Amino acid sequence: MHTDNNWTSTPVTAGLLRGALDVEHTEQGVLPHRLPAWARAQNTDGQLAMAESQPSGVRLAFRTRATALELDTRPTKRVYTGVPPRPDGVYELVVDGRPAGRASVAGGNTLTIDMTAGTAEHRPGPAGTLRFDGLSGELKDIEIWLPHNETTELLALRTDAPVEPAPDRGRKVWLHHGSSISHGSDAAGPTTTWPALAASLGGVDLVNLGLAGSALLDPFTARTMRDTAADLISVKIGINVVNADLMRLRAFGPAVHGFLDTVREGHPTTPLLVVSPILCPIHEDTPGPSAPDFSGISTGQLRFRATGDPAERAAGKLTLNVIREELARIVAQRAAEDPHLHHLDGRELYGETDFAELPLPDGLHPDAAAHRRIGERFAKLAFADGGAFADRNGGA
Repeated sequence: MHTDNNWTSTPVTAGLLRGALDVEHTEQGVLPHRLPAWARAQNTDGQLAMAESQPSGVRLAFRTRATALELDTRPTKRVYTGVPPRPDGVYELVVDGRPAGRASVAGGNTLTIDMTAGTAEHRPGPAGTLRFDGLSGELKDIEIWLPHNETTELLALRTDAPVEPAPDRGRKVWLHHGSSISHGSDAAGPTTTWPALAASLGGVDLVNLGLAGSALLDPFTARTMRDTAADLISVKIGINVVNADLMRLRAFGPAVHGFLDTVREGHPTTPLLVVSPILCPIHEDTPGPSAPDFSGISTGQLRFRATGDPAERAAGKLTLNVIREELARIVAQRAAEDPHLHHLDGRELYGETDFAELPLPDGLHPDAAAHRRIGERFAKLAFADGGAFADRNGGA
């Protein structure tokens, strides 16, 4: 920790943050959230509580002539019983839009999760300090992207020159909701989750509501999207509904309609793209729930398996193919009266050929290379001429 009196200490406030929808004030700092307090109050699921507090897409953004900076944080590390330790979360420095450094913070709180018993234990731990130096003394725009998969309490920002909030660049805001894949599971870092990469390629500012294990058509998530300013909106629906075995076909269709209706209450003419699931062979024709497969743990590999019976589709159990058909039907029906509603088959982002080349390491989640491919594909399909977001002009 730097103690030079010539350094400037700047309080971390909502004005320095991008991509967070709420900021909780703690005893020592602030904790960014991706769901507002009223939505969190309606949730009783520990998985969602953990996911929304992990700051995927959240970054500090400011302008300064500083040549060095320090950020004190208290991360929360996840420890899974019987599973090899996870690497520390990655912070990425971006200067004037270009990558300029990566670092991690050790220590912090620990959340020990036993997937077999369904329990979680939280233990407090010490704060740590992140440092970037060797920067130019020119006036520049700096972003520090927080770890996409590690809850991060922000305690103090210190620089060797004053800072001011980053100016509004006038870019369109893209609001996206999806599962752990959109959250960034197994991406190399916070700027290369597929939504962050696609946003960079598309020249838009990202608000990422990718919520690991929690893209479950929750009404409070729809209302959050309704109330969030955005010029472009997408929702990626399907895999969590299947691997949680949350609902049957009878409930799924009306729930999708209700979710879209709610979003449209706040954004009646905004380009709205509905994306179906990417290829996931274990659930293409086999219902959930998913369950962890510990058979490869001795070699450090956790995988997932589908535990449903394909015959149960006749009783309305959901598979990815069933969901893709239903989403295509719903969007086609609604698009007759909603010309700003669009559909994208997720297999155009990652399909059979991609799986053959870049298989899902654990059976559910793309690796870092596949994240990059999905992000590049989404940018081409959504932002290029003819795509749902081609003109990047949004409504209210």
